[in-house]
Amino acid sequence: MSDFIIETKALVKHFGLIKAVNGIDLRVRKGEMFGIIGPDGAGKTTLMRMLCGILEPSSGDAKILGFDLRGEIEEIKKRIGYFSQRFSLYGDLTVDENLEFFAEIHEVRDYKKRRDELLEFTRLIPFRRRLAEQLSGGMKQKLALACTLIHTPEIIFLDEPTTGVDVVSRRDFWKILSDLLKTGLTVVMTTPYLDEAERCSTVGLMNKGEFMVMDSPGRIKSLMKDRVIELVVDEIRKGFSLLKNLACVVEVQAMGDRLNVVVRDIDKDYAEIEQALKREGIKIVSHREVPACLENVFISLLRSA
Repeated sequence: MSDFIIETKALVKHFGLIKAVNGIDLRVRKGEMFGIIGPDGAGKTTLMRMLCGILEPSSGDAKILGFDLRGEIEEIKKRIGYFSQRFSLYGDLTVDENLEFFAEIHEVRDYKKRRDELLEFTRLIPFRRRLAEQLSGGMKQKLALACTLIHTPEIIFLDEPTTGVDVVSRRDFWKILSDLLKTGLTVVMTTPYLDEAERCSTVGLMNKGEFMVMDSPGRIKSLMKDRVIELVVDEIRKGFSLLKNLACVVEVQAMGDRLNVVVRDIDKDYAEIEQALKREGIKIVSHREVPACLENVFISLLRSA
């Protein structure tokens, strides 16, 4: 028996002349969190919707939990949960009523114990009588996740689940996901947040319908040959504008109150950066070399693609 509960081979989806997904080979192990990241239009959502049986592949093969994606889709749907970018909660129903509704859709007859467990798990018990439309963005996301889990799926597919919620709510949502992984649930997710992707056990960097690389975050970051300097300067906007046009700078990113500057030769290029900033009267408060993050690697791969 295979170690993988999701396996695809040369999976393709085209819309007319556009190949949204172009020959994807994907393997996901039971109990892992697999993250798919990529720019808008990379094919992430199309791939997710195929794996959930919402879109039919144009060609290729796939097995989910040992079932064929083409011939046994109803068996697959019983065992998976799908959280879409536009998950449809019913605003005129309470938290409890939304969960009951999704339980009925999935034919979960004795759902009350499961509902109460999920409300406790997502810390929504104090809000169970509140209408969904009156919940905050973070609470709506947690309720949507609870609805996705009501039928106890073996795999959940999450399409950008934390988009549009505040930082605290994102952190809370990730704590819940971490606890879910401890139960043996498998999570496949897309996210626009590269810091979130670093929490996944495996990450696929997707562009133009294909995976550019697929591995653990640590191994992917080791692909980065350029070096990263973290700079704190007294005029960050002026410093950013100057550095992005400097020949020795491969890439510069503003990260809050500091700049991440990607260079090829750290000693030679830092000396040039230092001189350029000094000429413009910009003071360097501190500088240090830092490890590359997934965002650095992703931008590097896109630039060389």
